[in-house]
Amino acid sequence: MGAEQPETIAAIVAAHRAGTVAPAQTIARTYQRIRDHNDPAVFISLRDEKDAIAEAEKLAAKDTASLPLYGIPVAVKDNIDALGFPTTAACPAFSTTPTHDSTAVERLRAAGAIIIGKTNLDQFATGLVGVRSPYGIPKNSIREDLIPGGSSSGSATAVGAGLVPLSLGTDTAGSGRVPAMLNNIVGLKPSLGMISTAGMVPACRTLDCISVFALTVDDAALALSVMTGPDQADPFSRDRPLGAVTPFPANLRLGVPRNGQLIFFGDKKAEAAYADALKRWTALGAKLVEFDLEPFYETARLLYEGPWVAERYLVIKNLLASAPDTIHPVTREITAAGARLTAADTFSALYRLQGLRKIAERTFANIDALVLPTAPTAYTTAQVLANPIELNSRLGTYTNFVNLLDLCGLAVPASMRADGIPFGITLLAPAGRDAMLASIGRVFHADTKLTVGAKGVAQAPLAPLVASGIDEIPIAVVGAHLSGMALNGELMALNARLIEATRTAPDYKLYALKTTPPKPGMLRVGAGTGASIELEIWSLSSSAFGRFVNAIPAPMAIGTIRLTDGRSVKGFLVEPEVLAEARDITASGGWRKFMAEKAAT
Repeated sequence: MGAEQPETIAAIVAAHRAGTVAPAQTIARTYQRIRDHNDPAVFISLRDEKDAIAEAEKLAAKDTASLPLYGIPVAVKDNIDALGFPTTAACPAFSTTPTHDSTAVERLRAAGAIIIGKTNLDQFATGLVGVRSPYGIPKNSIREDLIPGGSSSGSATAVGAGLVPLSLGTDTAGSGRVPAMLNNIVGLKPSLGMISTAGMVPACRTLDCISVFALTVDDAALALSVMTGPDQADPFSRDRPLGAVTPFPANLRLGVPRNGQLIFFGDKKAEAAYADALKRWTALGAKLVEFDLEPFYETARLLYEGPWVAERYLVIKNLLASAPDTIHPVTREITAAGARLTAADTFSALYRLQGLRKIAERTFANIDALVLPTAPTAYTTAQVLANPIELNSRLGTYTNFVNLLDLCGLAVPASMRADGIPFGITLLAPAGRDAMLASIGRVFHADTKLTVGAKGVAQAPLAPLVASGIDEIPIAVVGAHLSGMALNGELMALNARLIEATRTAPDYKLYALKTTPPKPGMLRVGAGTGASIELEIWSLSSSAFGRFVNAIPAPMAIGTIRLTDGRSVKGFLVEPEVLAEARDITASGGWRKFMAEKAAT
C-alpha cells in the first residue's frame, strides 16, 4: 500500500472496480499519508479513520459501476458544509454545525466519494496567500519555504502532497487557481452557477464558486461533471450544461496580451516560463492572437478597490461588531473597508463593469480562450508575512477579473523552474466553455511531461475520447437502436460504429412507451435519485448524425446524457408529457433486459 498504488481518480476507480485495491485500503493509505506528512495546518477537522473505512466498505453493496468516484477520498475546504464536521471558515468564533451536506458535497457522496476532512483556508476565503489562518500555515507541497497559496491553501496542498486525489476549494478572486500553480496541480474554476454554492459560507455571493483541485485535467473535469447541475436551493444556480471533452481543435485561437502589457514584478524566470508555454501552444497547433489586456486589469482593480468588498463585510459584520479581535488582523483591515461604501459607489462600479463586460465580449469574438500566467511570480512565507497586502494583491494580477466578467478558468501546470518553483498557465473563456478548456488543457498538460503534484508521479497517457475522429459524433442509444434490436438497422445503414456498451449516471428513469415498434423513453431526474441505465455508444460521421437526428420522431428527443464515469454524450431522451400513459421499467436497468423478461413471460 505504498507509492505503487494508483494516484489519480481515474486510476484509483479502475483499481477499485478491478478488485486489485479495495476502497478501504485507499482510505487507510490516505490516513497513513496524513500521519506521515505530519502537517497539522492542512486539516482543520479530520474524520475518524475507522468511520471513513466503514463507509468505504459499505460501498461494495451498491452498484459500483454507477459510481464515477467509487471510493475516492475527498478533502473539503472548511467554508463548505459537510455533515459531521463543523464549518469554521478558519474563524473559531464563527463556527457552525451544519444539519446537512452542501449540495456539492451531497453530489460527491452520491457518486461514491468519501469525505475525510475539512481543510484550512485564508480566513473567510479572503486572500491568495494561505497564511491568514489561526489554524496555522500549511506547508507548500513542492517547496516548504513558499506560501501554499490561498485562500484554498489546505485543499491544494492536500492534493499536491498526495494525501487525496481530489479536493474542493472556492474561487472568488483566484483561490482555486493560484494555489494550484504553487502546488503543481490542476485547478478548475467553473462557470458561475454551474456548481451550486448552497451550503457554502460566501465571500462575495454574486461572484463565488466552488472549485476543484486534482492531479490531472481529466480528473478535475470528472469531478465537475458529478457536481454540476441546477439547484433550487441556490438562487445563484444556473442551468449550464457541461459539454463533452473533445479532440484538440484544428484551428484553436488563443489570446495573448499585447507586447509590454504583461507584469511579472521583476521575476525573469516566470517571464521566461510563460514564453516557453506559448511556444508549446504554438507547437501543438494553436494560433496566438494579441489582445488588449488593459480593460481586464481595470476590471481586476474593481474587485478590491470597488464595492464588492462590501459583500465580504456583510458576511462578518456581526462578528466585526461583537468580537473584532477574533478576526485575523489583515482580514479585518480589508473587510472593514466595506462598511464605508455607499449605494452610489456600487451603482457607479456596476455601470463601469457593464462597459468592461462588453469589451471582453468583443475580445472573445475571434478568440477561443485567453492563455495567461496563473500568477506573475511566487513568494516565500517570510516575504508575505512582512508585506501581506501588497504581495497578496500582486498574486491576483491575472485572476481578480475573472468572475466579475463571468469567465470560466482552468489552471494547468506548465513547467518546473530551475529554482524549484512551479509555474502554471490559466486558460480563460466565456461562461459555458468549461468542456472546451478541459479539451485543450488536458493536451497541453500531457505535453509538458511534468510529474503530477509533489510526489514525482508520472502522468499516465491521455485516456482515449469516445469518438476516434474529428468528424465523428458519438450518440448514446438506450432502446430499439441497440445492437440486435428492432431499429439497429437504421444505424448500420448510416455506417455507424459501435464504440462501447456502458451505463448512465444514476440520474435517469426508463419507461416503456406505447409505440410500434416498442420503444423506451429515458427521462433525466435529480442527480442520484434515479437509476443507472444500460446503453450503447455509437459513432456517426457528422453528416450521418444530422440525417439520423432529423429522422427521430416525437416523443423522442436528443439531449445530453451523463455517463457513469462522468463523461457526457448526446443521446436519446423522452419528452415528459407522454409518460402519463407509459410504464415505469427503471427497475429492469435497461431495455434489453426488460424485453428479455417480457419475452420470458
